[in-house]
Amino acid sequence: MPLSADGQQQTQGQIGTRLQELRMRRGLTQRALAEPGYTAAYVSTLEAGKARASEAALRYFAERLAISYEELATGVPAGLRAEIREGLAEANAAMDDGRATEAEAVLAALLGRAAGTDVPDLVADIHVTRGSFLLRRGDLDAGREQFEQAEALLADRPLPARVRAVRGRATAYYLAGDVRYSCYLLENTISELNGGGLPDPASLVLLYAAVIGPYLELGALERATKAATLALDLAARVADPVAVATLHRSVARTLAAGGRFDEAEAALVKAQDVYQQWEIRAELAQCHWMRGYLYAQHERLADAETELRTAARMLRAADSVFYAVQVEVELADVRWRLGHTAEAEELLTRLLADLGPGHGAVHAAAAHRLLGLIHERADDPEAAERHYRMAIELQQDSDVTGDLADTSRLLGDLLDRQGRTREAVAAYRNGLTGLARPGTTTLGAAPLPPPVIPADPVHRTVPGVPTEGGSQG
Repeated sequence: MPLSADGQQQTQGQIGTRLQELRMRRGLTQRALAEPGYTAAYVSTLEAGKARASEAALRYFAERLAISYEELATGVPAGLRAEIREGLAEANAAMDDGRATEAEAVLAALLGRAAGTDVPDLVADIHVTRGSFLLRRGDLDAGREQFEQAEALLADRPLPARVRAVRGRATAYYLAGDVRYSCYLLENTISELNGGGLPDPASLVLLYAAVIGPYLELGALERATKAATLALDLAARVADPVAVATLHRSVARTLAAGGRFDEAEAALVKAQDVYQQWEIRAELAQCHWMRGYLYAQHERLADAETELRTAARMLRAADSVFYAVQVEVELADVRWRLGHTAEAEELLTRLLADLGPGHGAVHAAAAHRLLGLIHERADDPEAAERHYRMAIELQQDSDVTGDLADTSRLLGDLLDRQGRTREAVAAYRNGLTGLARPGTTTLGAAPLPPPVIPADPVHRTVPGVPTEGGSQG
């Protein structure tokens, strides 16, 4: 039985129907199509789906119909797959260069080109690409819908075919502030992949890299480190250098969260080298963003400011405005620590117009927390309290328990200094309750590890964490 270009078997009925449609479109009788090599009766049997055509017969009929064998056997015109792949690369390059309108036009043209053909995997790729573009702009609901459409198109395909769509949908929830549900989606997919037999390294690396951010926001450093370890063990089997570079960038976050800044910097260098080689500016900007964070943690504030400004500029140039806003929240913190309080307050107030519940809630909370600190230092406790409470509400909705505990402490200290002891105790309790709430530190059972860890002479591990077994907190 002939196979489509993406490996899907074509039934006798599908091929027979296609043969009949193409024959009638060209005004041929069954006899005209068949002779001299075959009989009209044979063509009739094929069109009814009662017989399986040999490859030789399909090649004969394709020549008579003036189409390629591939189009007759699979419904996909010759060269369409290559055309769509090239178009997706063109759209990505245009988007990365800030030519968003052109990128969208290319995607629309590709959808039109694929209409009526049997290429659900490629149509899904178009939706995933469009979804990624929408997330970069901050159109989170529209982006999530694109990923859902991609998943629906691939519903009958093996799970690895759906991984990029699932990852995109989880990222949309994460950016909206629904961190726990994002983590749930990614963990379930990881467990389903690993529970099905031999692991799919490329899919797992994508998922492990994506789940590290939600883990860290939820305060699950040990589990984030475990994910980094397993992913690095699998990376040697992944042919996509950009996917591996993205993993190294995520691993840098894990290392930084553990205070291992030199190792984090080394991981960033690996990622940056690949992004520079492939000229992927939006991803390269993420490296500058992460390096800015590292420098800020080391009190290298001038260097941090340079990196963050570079990241924000590159992201805006690549039409990644939503990510640029998040970078600028961290830039405001650096400017404040450098003594530019008025500038930091003005920047945060402007940025909050683009952030809030369901739309960058984690960074909106960070902005309100910093505004609370600014007003507290300015001896304006009423405004400080208002911003702390707004931050806490956002952090509770997002389940970012570590940040919630910190902001609750700041609010409690502020209230205590005003003699409002009972309210202060309630604030402290609120932060501690979040940390101790069942499921917050454990997240339930950990996702299944890969059933086979590939042997590697250079064992890529994050020290201090086992590579197999055990539920991680």
